[in-house]
Amino acid sequence: MSRPLPSNHSSGRGNFVRVNGKIRAREVRVIGIDGKQIGILPLGEALTLARQHGVDLVEVAPNADPPVCRLIDYGKFRYEQAKREKEARKHQHANKVKEIQLSPKIDPHDLGVKAMHAIDFLCDEMKVKVALRFRGREMAHTEFGFQVVQKFLEKIAPWGHPDFEPKLNGRNIVVVVSPLPRHKRAKHPREAEAQATPTAGSPPTSKPAQETTTGAGGATAPATPSGGAAETTPTESRPDTGFGNNPFSELDLNRA
Repeated sequence: MSRPLPSNHSSGRGNFVRVNGKIRAREVRVIGIDGKQIGILPLGEALTLARQHGVDLVEVAPNADPPVCRLIDYGKFRYEQAKREKEARKHQHANKVKEIQLSPKIDPHDLGVKAMHAIDFLCDEMKVKVALRFRGREMAHTEFGFQVVQKFLEKIAPWGHPDFEPKLNGRNIVVVVSPLPRHKRAKHPREAEAQATPTAGSPPTSKPAQETTTGAGGATAPATPSGGAAETTPTESRPDTGFGNNPFSELDLNRA
């Protein structure tokens, strides 16, 4: 025996919504397009009313008695539902807390790496719990630990703010950092680097072609650089004459 095909409007058992002819109740409580309650109507009249307005009859509260249905375009209903779910996930995401552990003798490079991890969490709308633990005789100089925590908070200040001042709790210095609002938060360092990096495949800057000048007899020579002295060939080395200063060089022999 073959199973019935799933409804086109269902994206899973948890998100199944009855629409129009899928509604099984005989009577439904109808909410109009303007959001006002119309009243309890038979299912047939509610469907007719939905057709008259050119919208769908969507069951929004199937467990009520009678079920509550709304006159709305189903696509718009799914959009609003997805938007509400996204907002709910965002608030749930913000409640997550990630922990960053430090030590009084942490290396500056390691401190920068841990600060980058904290920035990643803050940009993902997560809170960050910073915990610095003292071991053995390190408890004798807790001021060094507070300096490390303060330096860490300064590194991540453009992305988050502490909920309270760092405090000593047993052998730990603890502080919780919350993300700043998006419009007040700095860009993620990786995004800023990606925007500053030139596009791959761009042609390298080429040097301008060297200008040439045409000399006597059609010979070409590179142009003289600005501010430099022109290089000339001494007249004594010319093969066409043996005089240093030829008096006949300007004489036109073709003139009649």
